[in-house]
Amino acid sequence: MSTPETSRFVRLRVELVLEVEDADAVTKSAVRRVADDPEMPEAERAHAEGAVTEDTAEALAYLVDPFDLVSKVPGVELQQASWSSERIEYDPDSPEWDLGEDDGGGDDGDDEEDDGIG
Repeated sequence: MSTPETSRFVRLRVELVLEVEDADAVTKSAVRRVADDPEMPEAERAHAEGAVTEDTAEALAYLVDPFDLVSKVPGVELQQASWSSERIEYDPDSPEWDLGEDDGGGDDGDDEEDDGIG
């Protein structure tokens, strides 16, 4: 895979299902992050505080930063990221939530991955 035709860019897809055990703690943490964000314009601060206060999923989206996930990985630089959150119904026994299944994405030839879980 070191041929010149091989792209240096990799799309990493991560899907997480989180159980919110303390919505108040999540909300308070998100409100603190909004208040402590020196780059956020004041005009947007009130809107962001309202959004994270009204919706725990929005608070999580504000707290989970893709840069934090890869910032300590040697040899990579985050080029672009997008993420979203939504409330869902979760049934761990449903085949829909079988994380061992291939999602039908592109085949990169590296089918054996060690996710470090189980």
